Amino acid sequence: MPDRLSPLDVSFLYMEEETTPMHVGGVAIFQLPEEGFDYERLVRLIRDRISLVPRYRQRVRWVPGHLANPVWVDDERFDVTYHVRRSALPRPGTDEQLNELVARIMGRPLDRTRPLWEMYLVEGLEHGRFAVISKTHHAMVDGIAAVDIGQVILDDTPTPREVPADSWRPLREPSSAELVVGAVTEIARSPKAVVETVRTGMVDVHETATHIGRNLVGLAAAARTVSRPARSGPLNAPISGARRYATTQARLEDLKRIKGAHGGTINDIVLTVLAGALRSWMMTRGESVTPSSSVRAMVPVSVRTAEDTSGNHVAAFLCDLPIGESDPVIRLERVRFEMDMLKESGQMLGATALVGVAAFTPPTVHSLGARVVSAMSRRVYNVVITNVPGPQFPLYAAGARMLAAHPVVPLARGQAVSIGLTSYDGGVYFGLNADREAMPDVEVLAQCIDDAVADMLATVAPSGRRRRPRTATT
Repeated sequence: MPDRLSPLDVSFLYMEEETTPMHVGGVAIFQLPEEGFDYERLVRLIRDRISLVPRYRQRVRWVPGHLANPVWVDDERFDVTYHVRRSALPRPGTDEQLNELVARIMGRPLDRTRPLWEMYLVEGLEHGRFAVISKTHHAMVDGIAAVDIGQVILDDTPTPREVPADSWRPLREPSSAELVVGAVTEIARSPKAVVETVRTGMVDVHETATHIGRNLVGLAAAARTVSRPARSGPLNAPISGARRYATTQARLEDLKRIKGAHGGTINDIVLTVLAGALRSWMMTRGESVTPSSSVRAMVPVSVRTAEDTSGNHVAAFLCDLPIGESDPVIRLERVRFEMDMLKESGQMLGATALVGVAAFTPPTVHSLGARVVSAMSRRVYNVVITNVPGPQFPLYAAGARMLAAHPVVPLARGQAVSIGLTSYDGGVYFGLNADREAMPDVEVLAQCIDDAVADMLATVAPSGRRRRPRTATT
């Protein structure tokens, strides 16, 4: 029987609407090698490597009557050249022109009758560079797995690694009758499956919680956060299907210097930087920012284990960022306190448990629930922030060195912008995916991120020690 989509995987299909395509993406920028790099070379590279990600040759097949979640089936008409496409920038081929192309590509939904991914070779980028834009439906990947999928075309040396010969032949697609029989058989077996899932879940809780009540505390903590409406403002607005995209970057070493001087984690530093950037951006819009102002961020994290080999395994923190705080050091202290409290309250454990609860939801009800979550997103949180660590050494695609890697995070209903960042080879690369109408000034927010990093660096002495606070003068 073909692999069935998990409840969380299929929720990304249910949530998808005309204005909210649920695909994730990336913009990788490369230095053009001396021997050049063209479309045929990229197609050949993917054709040689695609066996490493079998899902990329499969499509979604729905079960008649929605008796069960859909399944993955081999695409008998798979054509790699349909998915790998070619584009070019007009002169001078600036980063701004590239971002405009990314926005237009990401605003278009994927073809659901085929494997849910596309890749674009973008030629003509100035300074002897080219770009590869990837676009994959969220039903296929989560934040951690998305980095692994990059291994399809990337190597850690300029010389491409050898991969086994590909002898793939598509399996016969099941008939509608076979899909119905498979669904009915699973339903008949569901009581045993439920008991087994509960037993496994109890073992996991026993191993990770200090006592049996911790899971309930975590669920309650997450519920209390959701019950408090997020602050309304320009980050939440009706959105269209069109997008804007902006990028910026920072040095990982600079963030580590801030961490060394003030403590916390790199993620704490990132959230503090973004809190400062959102504060400045709102002030450029003339928004009211008071000492008590905050922005609620949904911060997805992977809950994938070594035993998980496919599907989405994600949970999230809901973190209130103190944009009302003008002092960057105090802002960091408040973010650290907020994150420590979330971890101690068990909200993370609660969110993980909710992922497991979704497995018991019948498909029809689950689809309704996913749409409700999408509709409620503007009430629950203001912005999505994803932070995925990448390798701290250079990577290559058929000899071309990758210079930067910017993520593209999808928008939910009512969300004006999503912020993603990836660390790679000493850099931290931000990608801001925004609605074209609700956020015409997304480039301003990108500049505010640069300014927020500079403000925090100004609090660090050249030696890396924390600067002494200024004394008041009269």
